[in-house]
Amino acid sequence: MPEITRYKHRQSPVWLILIFVLALGATAFAYLSQGWHVSLVFVLVFVVSIGLLFSGLTVEVTESSIKLSFGIGLIHRTIERDQIESVKKVRNSWWYGFGIRYTPHGWMWNIAGLDAIEITYPNGDKFRIGTDEPDKLLQVLKE
Repeated sequence: MPEITRYKHRQSPVWLILIFVLALGATAFAYLSQGWHVSLVFVLVFVVSIGLLFSGLTVEVTESSIKLSFGIGLIHRTIERDQIESVKKVRNSWWYGFGIRYTPHGWMWNIAGLDAIEITYPNGDKFRIGTDEPDKLLQVLKE
């Protein structure tokens, strides 16, 4: 019997879309100025790869787990809910940045914004999930 999904949300980062558009514009400008060059192809492949890998953060909560995935899903993580001691809403400092980071509060997965849910494990380790719906996600996790 399949598990019931209690929450599923995908955030897309405006900053990444802006970088992607700027990189494509710079690539078009370079192509029109000098034609194709190996470094131009490398930059284009790099930008498209980063775009696919980090184009969004999906958080899915089921009865037994929290599933996180970046972009097309190659980068993902599952947290079993029975391994969680507590959850709370927190605010990240801006200098923690975006992506997958190690912060003074443990690991963090964040794609945009400063709001997050902090998970505490029984051993005291912590993990933060960045979200633009902190109240809704917290409510689902506390159920």
